Amino acid sequence: MSSHRLSKKRRYAAWATAGVAVVAGAGIAAQTSMAATTWPAQRTYTGHAFDTCTAPSLNAMKAWHTGFYGAAAVYIGGKNRGCSQPNLTASWVKSVSAIGWKLIPIYVGAQPPCQTSSNPEKLTASTAASLGASDADDAVAKASALGMKAGSPIYLDMEPYDITNKACDDAVLTYVRSFTKTLRAKMYRAGFYGFSSSSAKAIATATNKTDLPGNLWYALWDKQYTTTADWPWGSTQFTNHSRGHQYMVNSKETRGGYTITVDRDAWDAPVAITG
Repeated sequence: MSSHRLSKKRRYAAWATAGVAVVAGAGIAAQTSMAATTWPAQRTYTGHAFDTCTAPSLNAMKAWHTGFYGAAAVYIGGKNRGCSQPNLTASWVKSVSAIGWKLIPIYVGAQPPCQTSSNPEKLTASTAASLGASDADDAVAKASALGMKAGSPIYLDMEPYDITNKACDDAVLTYVRSFTKTLRAKMYRAGFYGFSSSSAKAIATATNKTDLPGNLWYALWDKQYTTTADWPWGSTQFTNHSRGHQYMVNSKETRGGYTITVDRDAWDAPVAITG
């Protein structure tokens, strides 16, 4: 949904600019900064997931736990986060986890310098590395405060940008590498949310894979519930429970008397370790 991360106005501007698991997968194994450390076992969820702008109330989450959706993405922080989160507390995380929900933490970090939209936080070539580290520190602090433990993933949200602009793309990749390396130093797994036509493509097709996220959540709104049939890149990339697919947006659904507009996701990737 367009309001989930950036405001609708800012996200449309970004689109215009762009033209537009319990095992460690191969997506992780290739990344150098995880190799020497003993990690907590990964918690993986495979099935239907949803993301929505503001974390729903506990009563809504109880009503929605019908067996269709098993995981929900929540926006834990970032200066570019588009919505307030009055429900998202450590108590809420504990309660929904006890019901059986799996949680997918998203952090809306600094956005590309070549986006024409105005964002509270934008990276530049000179600030990319330092911002990546400080944002990752903040993301870990936010996740930890919510009861999401070491070994959990944090998915960095990067909206569309012109990946043919080499200076811009290089700055983004510097930021992402710094964010990822800092997360891993604190024992949190690195994930990335982006668009198959731009930001996710930049990660998947980067020649140098060092310190890039090991889990890729790609936005491709083709209404196909799959992480394989429409996977746009090599079949050996991000295997063994390392993929999420946002396949439908703005789906207004009513369950148990509670109506929420959500984006639908096909999920086969790490989720938060809670409880």
